Amino acid sequence: MNQVIRLAIPNKGRISEPIRELIERSGLGILENGDRTLIARTRDPHVEILYARPIDIPEYVATGVADLGITGHDMVIERSSDVKELLNLGFGNATVVLAVPEKSQFKNPKDLEGKRVSTEFPAITRKFFKKLGIKPIIVPVGGACEVTPYLGISDAIVDLSSSGTTLRQNRLEVIETVLETSTFLIANKQSLIGKKEKIEEVHLALESVINARGKCYLMMNVDRIHLDQVREIIPGLSGPTVMEVASRPDMVAVHVVVDAEKVYQLINRVKQAGARDILVMSVERLIR
Repeated sequence: MNQVIRLAIPNKGRISEPIRELIERSGLGILENGDRTLIARTRDPHVEILYARPIDIPEYVATGVADLGITGHDMVIERSSDVKELLNLGFGNATVVLAVPEKSQFKNPKDLEGKRVSTEFPAITRKFFKKLGIKPIIVPVGGACEVTPYLGISDAIVDLSSSGTTLRQNRLEVIETVLETSTFLIANKQSLIGKKEKIEEVHLALESVINARGKCYLMMNVDRIHLDQVREIIPGLSGPTVMEVASRPDMVAVHVVVDAEKVYQLINRVKQAGARDILVMSVERLIR
């Protein structure tokens, strides 16, 4: 396999570090010389990293500058980019919301006909109001959108919110959800055909890390007479794997993948049910 693919990732921002951690855990890793250059190598000589602004990544992928990209779903929608969303990475979850000052007279999106709405997402905002048949004045801004109502720039905002803390700090209240978003692996549609094998390899590597998140591998020995009791306690992903113990015909080995948050209670319950020699291991990657 000698196909070279380029993966575009954010050069900064709230999802930058989780993405770099995911790439590291997948086995690709990023090889750098100390300063972050535009292009970086990975441990795989056939995969390189392109650093870019999150908002630019969808177009870089759509036009073939990059074969793959990792960015927010909101960025893809904002740019209306013709890409394929391959995998929801399960982090960077947020909501694009319509918000107004707490004591505002505007309580409904329809109240904003002809009013000023500031946003970093002008395309998403226009589509949202177009569906409602409303025509506000869209005021594009490059940042600090939440302060614009108090500066007299706008009557409302459309902005990204993850916890709602920034909105509350600026005395803003949400009157409508515009878009739910999270972080996605996206692909160029032509690359999916021409570089299918290599893209599937990278896709699987990242997906296996996502699948393993929050999972533990539980191993134990169980007397045959107690096996049914233990099975009832730990169904696992596809039920436990039961294997013979060569030196003990009266005993079996039970292996199972379980949710990490349930391990605390499970180990006590299976021990009471007759399990012994219980071993709990973290799961780095899981391929379904």
